[in-house]
Amino acid sequence: MYKKKIAFLTATRADYGKLKSLILETQKLKNIKTYVLVAGMHNLNFFGNTIKEIKKDKIKNLVKLETQEDHSEKPSEVFAKTTEVFNNHFKNCDYDLVIIHGDRIEPLSVAITCNLNGIKVAHIEGGELSGNIDDSIRHAITKLSHIHFVTNKKAKNRIIQMGESRKSIFIVGSPDIDLLKSKKLPSLKSALKRYNIPFLNYGLAILHPLTAISNKEQKTKAKIFFDVLKKSKLNYIVIKPNNDFGNEFILNEIKLIKQKNFKIFPSVRFEYFLTFLKFSNFIVGNSSSGIMEAPYYGIPCINIGDRQKNRNKNSNQKDVNYNKYQLTNTINYFSGKKKRYKRKLFFGDGNCKNKFLKLIKDKNFWNIKTQKYFVERKLYRNEIFR
Repeated sequence: MYKKKIAFLTATRADYGKLKSLILETQKLKNIKTYVLVAGMHNLNFFGNTIKEIKKDKIKNLVKLETQEDHSEKPSEVFAKTTEVFNNHFKNCDYDLVIIHGDRIEPLSVAITCNLNGIKVAHIEGGELSGNIDDSIRHAITKLSHIHFVTNKKAKNRIIQMGESRKSIFIVGSPDIDLLKSKKLPSLKSALKRYNIPFLNYGLAILHPLTAISNKEQKTKAKIFFDVLKKSKLNYIVIKPNNDFGNEFILNEIKLIKQKNFKIFPSVRFEYFLTFLKFSNFIVGNSSSGIMEAPYYGIPCINIGDRQKNRNKNSNQKDVNYNKYQLTNTINYFSGKKKRYKRKLFFGDGNCKNKFLKLIKDKNFWNIKTQKYFVERKLYRNEIFR
């Protein structure tokens, strides 16, 4: 009996955390052979060489693909090399489906090379909005994908607006909600011990670069952010930024931190990150974790700047500018007793893996074709330009 061959792409610590439950469950299926293509940040010591964390999960058929030589490479350079590496890889493979996630340059590259090699692509978490170049990349991936696993109705409607067939769009929720719900997350005690963190009360801090601003502005914004954190004299768990262009200005500010109330990590295993998030006083910065994961635990999110500008707004979210006074006051507001908001389930109910498995077991699912056609959407009268 022919086994379907599915390959999952993971290129960052964040997307692996989201894909992990789907990968592990798919590997249990007898009629599907699962591969995991490991690229990007995972293979760099600078970002914690997180392929080691993937290997600990006993993932089968792991394929390491070197797509980045150094953390300082420009995104365009990484994109070019990733395209070349994956094009060579796909020439010698006969995958029935490649599953990609999110809005990074690696899934964009893989979506392009899959299309040019006649391989079907499924995209997870398309149709979302943020406020960075990620939007453009995410929507481009959507147009290059044949199947869409989305988190909510709004995302589905946006993909329909892009001319995609309704029959190819499936609402499954975000796979990381499955982990958020898990009763098997590490205890706070074990998480603190593993990462040698001496304090119980803390804020989580994650700042990523913005791709559409000057180097001078990147440097100024990073300095404001970390100056406020240092002057607050609160405890912080800081996770270093991703590999977006401009991260050196954030990393330079992090190097200047010498205070013992800061614990800094290039990466944290996703389950442990969720434990830290769950028991934190707040999360501060511009990570999507404050918008997508924090609401599930009711954790206050201090969202700075425009990186997540167009994301779904939640009651736990306080938006601030790169203004020292405003940021300081907001941090002070959440610095005392732990404040919790009502749990929000906008991105799913924690049943993503079961919905996903049901779909890939369905024969009709595999009948979705690689030849796509633009589906015209009926315009309402007030949408027509006269």
